[in-house]
Amino acid sequence: MLILGVDPGLTRCGVGVIEAGASRRLSFIHVDVVRSDPKVSQDLRLLAIYDGLAEKIERFAPDTVSIERVFAQENRNTVLGTAQAAGMAMLAAAQRGIPVALHTPTEVKLAITGNGRAEKIQVERMVARILNLNVLPQPADAADALAQAICHALRPAGALEGGEREQHLTTAQRQWAQAAQRSKRRNSVDRGM
Repeated sequence: MLILGVDPGLTRCGVGVIEAGASRRLSFIHVDVVRSDPKVSQDLRLLAIYDGLAEKIERFAPDTVSIERVFAQENRNTVLGTAQAAGMAMLAAAQRGIPVALHTPTEVKLAITGNGRAEKIQVERMVARILNLNVLPQPADAADALAQAICHALRPAGALEGGEREQHLTTAQRQWAQAAQRSKRRNSVDRGM
């Protein structure tokens, strides 16, 4: 299964592609950053991000697109641009009938390192280790996109729904599933559900 991970951003949007094989064996396929020019208008920047993501999706034909779930930040302009870039990724995938998965930064850190509060460098090192890379993926947006794809590949099957398989999860998978449930509950509360 090919998974295209997206670390959304308006200036730099990370894109990472991995293959998840038998026994969750993960292989590196591609990493890049789609850029937009901060000197042009917002609509043209979003078009550049969309076009770049659409080209990657066409080129690699992933089975799933995994996108970082946007969370509240102090800088409103940053979160707005990030959310818009995430929307462009969702649109590009939806137009091609490709399922979209959303994972929070905490879920990604937990899946990659076993620690939901891991530092960025720890995540980058584990991404390189998991994918057998000789160097850390650069820039950080690219590493985050690969981490997003890896997180989706490693998600515990059935755990998010509280299925019977949950009893067979490792400690790290159980923690990941619990973090995902907490995030889901918080998002439901935020939307007033």
